[in-house]
Amino acid sequence: MKLNFKRSDLLNSVNIVLKAVSSRTTMPILECILIDASEKGVYLTANDMELGIETGVENCQVLEGGRAAVDAKLFSEIIRKISLEDDSVITVTGDESSIITIVSDNSTFRIQYKDPDQFPSLPVIDKENYISLSQYTLKEVIRQTIFSISPNDSNKMMTGELFEVKGSELKVVSLDGHRISIKNTELKEDYGNMKVIIPGKTLNEISKIISGDNDKEVIIYFSKNHVLFKFDNTLMVSRLIDGEYFKIDQMLSSDYETKTVVNKKDFLDSIERSTILVRENDKKPLIINISDSTMSLKLNSILGSMDSELLVRKQGKDIMIGFNPRFLLDALRVIDDEEVSLYMTNPKAPCFIKDDNGKYIYLILPVNFNPSGY
Repeated sequence: MKLNFKRSDLLNSVNIVLKAVSSRTTMPILECILIDASEKGVYLTANDMELGIETGVENCQVLEGGRAAVDAKLFSEIIRKISLEDDSVITVTGDESSIITIVSDNSTFRIQYKDPDQFPSLPVIDKENYISLSQYTLKEVIRQTIFSISPNDSNKMMTGELFEVKGSELKVVSLDGHRISIKNTELKEDYGNMKVIIPGKTLNEISKIISGDNDKEVIIYFSKNHVLFKFDNTLMVSRLIDGEYFKIDQMLSSDYETKTVVNKKDFLDSIERSTILVRENDKKPLIINISDSTMSLKLNSILGSMDSELLVRKQGKDIMIGFNPRFLLDALRVIDDEEVSLYMTNPKAPCFIKDDNGKYIYLILPVNFNPSGY
């Protein structure tokens, strides 16, 4: 094997596949990147058996084909530091004694590689069921929902997101037991009905890789046990979370006794100011009191107190209700509308933040508090 690369292109491809390199494994081969060079080009692959990524390297020259499995951490550090010039040429040569030689400028590295035949192949995915959407749309869908997945796997279902396709509509849902995020997106054509649960880790990683370009497409293929994302010169394959997702329609209600419309930026800024007084593990609630045309916000903590008042448009009853301020912030930060509408029933029932067109719904459970203290 003998290959010539432009440093920036090789480093970009290495950085992509590193996201699927196993960090905790009893199988050393999973700590490797597979280099596969042929007349078709050079492809790098990483696979931790839950997530696998294959990507092609641009602007490379295959002088002699071959395959090698190299330690991912070591190889990436060498490529990063062997030269500081993006347009410098890096030559990678493999010999029959299981040694890879990496040369650029005045530096030469020689490292041992493992048997490429031991490297696990990516699963073959049936291409029958799929959807197509822009990289921008997928990135936005993930950004607007990923924050409400559960950070721990005590309930595996909560660590992923529901992707449900009905005809030409994609519904993405995440929840962590305290809140629900729903994003509805119109697709370009009718794709039938499909429903899968994709791990949050997979969605986080693909969101970091895709450019967010509205003119570039992502094709998502769904099978019984896996999901495949195909974009640019890259394939990302992930296991799905097995099981039946929560019946969220039973948690959603169109009934309310108070509707409040408020300027999103003003609301967001007021909540952010209140969190100055909240330490990382402090669970002090933000108390919202809505009366007539005003919304007052109050937070008391061991560090002090804050009061703020906003003008709003209110329909229905006055209400005093408490929230974890972080949950409100997470939702407001991903809403692009100038104004937001809050729908509430009573201080113990969920609050809904949603738009008139049903493009997004954020359900947030209130917290208990003693009204006499406010």
